[in-house]
Amino acid sequence: MSKKIVILGAGESGLGAALLCKQQGYDVFVSDGGKIQPHFEKELLENQIEFEQGSHDYTRMLDALVVMKSPGISHKTEIVKKIVQQGIQIISEMELAYRHKGNSKIIGITGSNGKTTTTSLIYQICKKGGMDCALVGNIGNSIARQMAIDPKPLYVVEISSFQLDDIISFRPDVAVLTNITEDHLDRYDYDFNKYIRSKFNITKNQTALDFFIYNADDPVTAAQLTHYPIHSKTLPISMQREMPKGAHIKDGKMTLSHGDSFSMSIFDFALKGKHNQYNSMAAAVAGSVIGIRKEKIRDAVASFESLEHRMEMVATVRGIDFINDSKATNVNSTWFALESMEKPVTLILGGVDKGNDYELIKDMVAEKVKAIVCMGVDNSKIHAVFDGVVGKIIDTATAEDAVKRAYEVSQKGDVVLLSPACASFDLFKNYEDRGQQFKKAVKEL
Repeated sequence: MSKKIVILGAGESGLGAALLCKQQGYDVFVSDGGKIQPHFEKELLENQIEFEQGSHDYTRMLDALVVMKSPGISHKTEIVKKIVQQGIQIISEMELAYRHKGNSKIIGITGSNGKTTTTSLIYQICKKGGMDCALVGNIGNSIARQMAIDPKPLYVVEISSFQLDDIISFRPDVAVLTNITEDHLDRYDYDFNKYIRSKFNITKNQTALDFFIYNADDPVTAAQLTHYPIHSKTLPISMQREMPKGAHIKDGKMTLSHGDSFSMSIFDFALKGKHNQYNSMAAAVAGSVIGIRKEKIRDAVASFESLEHRMEMVATVRGIDFINDSKATNVNSTWFALESMEKPVTLILGGVDKGNDYELIKDMVAEKVKAIVCMGVDNSKIHAVFDGVVGKIIDTATAEDAVKRAYEVSQKGDVVLLSPACASFDLFKNYEDRGQQFKKAVKEL
């Protein structure tokens, strides 16, 4: 039987899926309503994968047995509605990869905040522990691409809610949920419960053989656990109470009580800030579950270098620190960034608003921020909330201008923090591009 599959969208996720399907003997057709980036187009041609761009051939698409939908495409688009009406199965790249993983294991990490840091730290722990593994998903290479080109016995995967929306049998051996706060509500009909359900999809197929690591101090997660059937072994992390299993922090010491249990001082953590103590705990528990020795876990947690675009120290210019937190694409991330600041802050904020509630950071801004530099096409909402809360609000339209103005209003001993709380698609290609432009502007000061 010919296995007909259509890949909807030709970004990193779609391309990876196309390569894996081609390798697995599917009859593959890639369709992108927009323009395909030149390097992806070249890859499709080199691998002799049929594709179209700029429009969708409905006849061809509705003839598929399965459609792999890229995470960036909403269920509300015309083409997706038509596919659903036809009763064709829609799956995500996670689902596709899961079906072809063979005997390999998956550690899946999701959450509104901290997932990139936690994913990277788990990967470091596994590498230090001598495991042959790959860092994939929302963080870099697609998991399907990795499986097609260089399969591994273990995949450490950062998974977004969009990637969890279209799973059917996907089941990670270890699932990590960092926290749940309001994010991407524009994609979930502004219904927080739909977004919560999407995050909890990471546990829905787990069995008693699997593990679920979660933040017991996160009120949304805790409330959900009471009426959500979790079949896996639960390993909570907490700073508020001692945990007989999982991990907790008390009196400046992390105690890990799974498997090879051990303690370590939080002052030895490479990553600073309270939110990073949660990330470090979650990663340590995941490492122990997968069988890494405690010395290796301790070593990785103590020597981990922070990521580009996530609280990344760029430079100090005339006594003013410049920090790039471009990956803060929601209000909660910005709250965490501000929480860890110990000097007066000039905050660069703004971009594409995803239904942001800035009231959530109003008190934190009042406490820590002396000036806000807006960097977006529409900054009216920021003005509405913060006029009168901070001394100055300045509008800019480029990273270069934002850095210049922030520098002008700051003095020795201050921090200029790029932590936009928004997506970046109005003025930049993506958050990486925004971070790179910020760093370039700082270096030119």
